[in-house]
Amino acid sequence: MQDICDQDFYGERPLFNHHQVRLNNVRIHEGESALKECSEITAENCTFEGRYPFWHNRHSRIINCHLTTDCRAPLWYDEDIVMQGVKSTAPKMLREVDGIEITDCEFPEAQELLWKCRNIKLKNSSIANADYIFFNSANIEIENFKLQGKYSFQYCSDIVIKNSVLDTKDAFWESRDIQIYDSEVKGEYLAWHSRNLTLVRCHITGTQPLCYARNLKLIDCTFGEDADLAFEYSEVEAEVKSVITSVKNPLTGHIKAKGYGEIILDENQKEPHDCVITTFD
Repeated sequence: MQDICDQDFYGERPLFNHHQVRLNNVRIHEGESALKECSEITAENCTFEGRYPFWHNRHSRIINCHLTTDCRAPLWYDEDIVMQGVKSTAPKMLREVDGIEITDCEFPEAQELLWKCRNIKLKNSSIANADYIFFNSANIEIENFKLQGKYSFQYCSDIVIKNSVLDTKDAFWESRDIQIYDSEVKGEYLAWHSRNLTLVRCHITGTQPLCYARNLKLIDCTFGEDADLAFEYSEVEAEVKSVITSVKNPLTGHIKAKGYGEIILDENQKEPHDCVITTFD
């Protein structure tokens, strides 16, 4: 493996089509496509300022690096990428990537992150100011994750999330085959039009959660006081260990809770409107 240490690179494609290279303390300055069409690149303690540095890469490792705001759209069309200890404010990061492991990373300005990606593992990381992240992505495993943003996980499939805090409006819209364990899920209009969503020991806040859902399951969950008008037109099996502020026109299934502030069953119910609503008492 070739070693490149303590160097600066400028311009367009300075390391184009390189293979089996280890970069250490390298700085990629203004320019484009520094490492395009490369494979088996290991970048450690590097700074990336130029646009599109890792396009069409395979089997690359990015460790303890900094990707700046000017490093626009840094990883697209890649395979088998590992990111560890990375801090990035780069917009439009990670698209059409198949196989990505993200550990101990921080993305404080994460606009349009992880679009149309597959086989994602994310652990011990945080993402903030994130709009439309994970859009249309699949096969996602997440643990010990903090998310703040809007419109996350739309049109996604096959997701498992554990021990995380998701502060995100309009999350999981039109997504399917989702399991969330031991997590806090905050945000308005949670999981509308979702399919096969299971929440286990989760705390849910935000208005109008879990509407228009199919095959929705809640096990030992709790609701915040602002989680009102829940389950409208949903197929639901739910055990909620707290009071639910209000339930509105569920479609079918069984909801069991500690209590209810209000149960709304009005003229706008849809067939079969046979959901059984009970309490633990």
